Amino acid sequence: MKKYGKKYVEASKNVDKNKLYNAEEAIKLVKSTSTTKFDSTVELAVKLNIDAKKADQQLKGSLSLPNGTGKTKKILVIAKGSFADEAKAAGADYVGDKDMLDKIKNESWFDFDVIVATPDMMPEVGKIGNILGPRGLMPNPKTGTVTPKVGAVVEDIKKGMVTYKNDKFGNVHTIIGKVSFSEDKLLENLKYAITTISKAKPNSVKGVFIQNISISTTMGPGIKVDKNSFDI
Repeated sequence: MKKYGKKYVEASKNVDKNKLYNAEEAIKLVKSTSTTKFDSTVELAVKLNIDAKKADQQLKGSLSLPNGTGKTKKILVIAKGSFADEAKAAGADYVGDKDMLDKIKNESWFDFDVIVATPDMMPEVGKIGNILGPRGLMPNPKTGTVTPKVGAVVEDIKKGMVTYKNDKFGNVHTIIGKVSFSEDKLLENLKYAITTISKAKPNSVKGVFIQNISISTTMGPGIKVDKNSFDI
């Protein structure tokens, strides 16, 4: 049986596990139940009505939160020529092509959070897919990280673009900001994330798509959110 810390137990006393809170109540509660001394991340978990074993029901995508994530990501862009210049101008932290891929392979270098690559570079990137894949770093067209528009994507990531995909149980996890965000900004991010995920419903899924929604902070208790709070 999992043991929880004293702060978690105390915070949990303020959450009714049988209640569906409206979005405004949930945001207020998630801020007040943060248990860490640092600025915790606010996390979103969505249970979907999908069969995760079926390829046509897999969910993978990206969304640009209106108020950002509160965290600046380090971006590596794999590109050549004018695409590389565009990436540098947009503020990418690292830009290169085969030299960067060799650095990852030979030096186990991972001083970045996300990789963006142009389509022409994907054959080279694919050669170290066995290294990038397990770490969740492999660029993918569905998440917008394989694109000729590297400048725009770098800017979006810097502003707060996050990627998401379902796990084997049909759950999607992503972040919607920091505890230090105002209630209004967290609420706007939450509603945007839910709306975006709702619109990504695969055509093969019938009936209700989003089953359950909950939010929590890092090491904080989960708070169930009423689906009727959203226009979905």
